[in-house]
Amino acid sequence: MCRWLAYSGAPIFLEDVLFKTDHSLIDQSLHARHTSNTTNADGFGVGWYATRDTPGVYKDIRPAWNDTNLKALAAQIESPMFLAHVRASTGSPVQRSNCHPFNYGKWLLVHNGLIGEYEKLRRDLAFSVSPELFPLIGGSTDSELMFMLALTYGMEGDVKSGLSRMAGLVEQVAEERGVKSALQMTLGISDGESLYAVRYSTEGNSRSLFHSASRDATAEIAPELSRFSRGARAIVSEPLSDLEQDWVPVPEASFLRITGGKVSCEPFTPIRP
Repeated sequence: MCRWLAYSGAPIFLEDVLFKTDHSLIDQSLHARHTSNTTNADGFGVGWYATRDTPGVYKDIRPAWNDTNLKALAAQIESPMFLAHVRASTGSPVQRSNCHPFNYGKWLLVHNGLIGEYEKLRRDLAFSVSPELFPLIGGSTDSELMFMLALTYGMEGDVKSGLSRMAGLVEQVAEERGVKSALQMTLGISDGESLYAVRYSTEGNSRSLFHSASRDATAEIAPELSRFSRGARAIVSEPLSDLEQDWVPVPEASFLRITGGKVSCEPFTPIRP
């Protein structure tokens, strides 16, 4: 399965998270620990916020560890909020339009997981995407369709509600089609001001997800930097260091919000249409 991370705090160079930690995202693309699939080589992507209203996005189909452009850009781009993702395909083609993060306006989304038996459910789910959003679907992944469904159900106005209604639709359609394990997801979302995350699965055994416990834990990302704000936080598929006591597991069926360094965690329950 895929690995991803999200960061919010004082501006740092992307390389400090992507390359320089003990168990960086690039290391996870080769040696993931909290999953049976240790290699994530089916593309990568990073989305970052700077001085404009919409984020920058760079992604490619090459393995993240083998892209010299990524390394060069990460050494130059400094950002107070960004998401990054390394992909292990669950069946959809390896192509740039299927790489994460997906973006719409100011929004970014990354996903680890899958919609069960997606080929059976894809058509019915696609019909629920709003006519305005449907032409924007550029790839063939369940992740992008989930993003467009969440936007259709009002994620821009209420993130938790939009995601809950998206998940409820997936489970309802899966039930109608006789698919038992409908949904497996950890989601990372940002709008340039806050980070949001969901850890949920239909069977109640979701993929791993953690957030940093404190500023000191986040400082382990780049200990050579002295300008970390006290509100710096990270959300990760796997801890970026071996100091796992500084990383808090996100509970099963949870919705996480990080704004201004403050972390809130609420129960997450799908809402049927």
